[in-house]
Amino acid sequence: MSSDAWFVLVVLIASLVMMATDRVSTVVGMGGGLVVLLVVGAIDEDVALSGLSSPAAVTIGALYVIAAGISTTGAMSWSVDALLFGKRGGLPRLSLATAAISSLVPNTPLVALAAPRVVRWARRNRVPSSRLLMPLSFASILGGVVTLIGTSTNLVVSDVLQASGRHPLGIFEITPIGLPVAIAGVLVMILVVPRLLPDRTAAGESMRSTARTFQIQMVVETNGPLVGVTIEQARLRDLDGLFLAAVQRGDNVMAARPDGVLEAADHLHFVGDVARIVDLQEMTGLVSAERAHVVDAEGPGVRLYEAVVAGRSDLAGHTLKAAGFRARYAAAVLAVHRSDGDLRGKLGAIPLHTGDVLLVLAGPDFGQRWKQFGDFSLVASVDEPPPPRRERAWAAAGAFVIMIGLAAFGVVSLLVASLVAAVLVVAGGALSLTEARRAVDLNVVLTIALSISLGGAVASSGLAGEIALQLVRVGDPLGSAGLLVVVIVATQLLTELLSNSGAAALMVPISIASAVEIGGDPRAFAIGVLVGASCSFLTPIGYQTNLMVYGLGGYRFSDFTRVGLPLTITSTAVAALMIQLVY
Repeated sequence: MSSDAWFVLVVLIASLVMMATDRVSTVVGMGGGLVVLLVVGAIDEDVALSGLSSPAAVTIGALYVIAAGISTTGAMSWSVDALLFGKRGGLPRLSLATAAISSLVPNTPLVALAAPRVVRWARRNRVPSSRLLMPLSFASILGGVVTLIGTSTNLVVSDVLQASGRHPLGIFEITPIGLPVAIAGVLVMILVVPRLLPDRTAAGESMRSTARTFQIQMVVETNGPLVGVTIEQARLRDLDGLFLAAVQRGDNVMAARPDGVLEAADHLHFVGDVARIVDLQEMTGLVSAERAHVVDAEGPGVRLYEAVVAGRSDLAGHTLKAAGFRARYAAAVLAVHRSDGDLRGKLGAIPLHTGDVLLVLAGPDFGQRWKQFGDFSLVASVDEPPPPRRERAWAAAGAFVIMIGLAAFGVVSLLVASLVAAVLVVAGGALSLTEARRAVDLNVVLTIALSISLGGAVASSGLAGEIALQLVRVGDPLGSAGLLVVVIVATQLLTELLSNSGAAALMVPISIASAVEIGGDPRAFAIGVLVGASCSFLTPIGYQTNLMVYGLGGYRFSDFTRVGLPLTITSTAVAALMIQLVY
């Protein structure tokens, strides 16, 4: 092995140890290792910068824009919730549904779409989102090996196989192997996640429990699903961070009894913090009592603000309607916090008091416009997404469907399809350019780019080929079955160092040559590489979807190894067994 290969190996191990022990962040660990390799001359500049031009990094950036458009407009929220959670939800339902969907929908856009919904569902049901986000990623990975279109890695294996002079893989050719792997993996995950995955708190999540409570009125939609349903059946008294204080029917205000039956146009008085007030806007069958004003205020760039009514304000002693709040600020008040009493009636008809805190939905210029009138003593931007802009949901949903259609039928690559969809999201008004830029998680994109560059360093130095050849050589005395297991394991290890596609592209030719040498079936070994490259559970940097949930769930690097090891062993054993039976 060359000196460059040895140096790359040492730097790589040092970086992985630093990241695994949480001494440095993933970006710092990988970036630092890459800089060291560049400075000492172990790699050249082209290799170091290769990740920045990688299709994977660009695709993930575009997918963040698409997911933000869907989340911002509420597009497809009902259908995603119904598929992933059903009536009760939980880990088994989420895992099975995600694996099934990802067998036909590429897993990366699926996780980009579903992750925000999982976080919201977890909040409403008092479940730590960390209990569900990693299973979401792992289930999407497992489902991705069921059909050829489940993940781009499968297509890479098929392309390399065809380039070697053999027939490409059929769309369902891998199903007899991938389906048992997915089923076994999901079952193991359902068993081990409650035991091995500790509860984690994402950045900023711990602040929500101390947030001030606001009061908001929601209206039961006419002909909606809540009409004729009791409060208990609608689970309106079992909402995390929200309390249903009263029901107003006409001029009568009633206690919110569990057996009370809801009627059309009932006004429901809720008390809760900002995050739960925003979540309430997405509940099917309820609309804000100030919906007409909210629609006027919606649009690209809108944000939530907390505004404290000043003593010299024209608003004090007047209702929002009488003071012309909507015309003055081009904004809508969603909820009000009053420290010394309850509020009854529509917000627009309630006289405001000095010190009331208004939860305001307004454009980005609200922070400057309020100073012209002196109505507020303090205005602060709220770090929560605004209610969904449903009038632009068609643009976000249409862009997502177009992307899936273009990629699934092979019209264009997933990269091109995602870029087209991201442009359509912005052009259709679902997001502004500023919102699209903010939607991209640069830490994730940089991590992907850096991992690809490090993968290039491993390959260009000769380290990857040397590792793969040595592992394959170890399997030769073990016969066909033993060699197949070694190929799968070698691919899994390389996937943690390289990108999935890079590991697959490197290992397929080696596996074919090894199969020919012992008289085995090259297609069987190529499918073994496919499973090994796709089933990456040991680190957050091993697969794009793992990176997407890494920060969102507040995980530590070692959490993936703890939960991923049983899945890795299971997928390897089941894949090797099924390949032997089928081929």
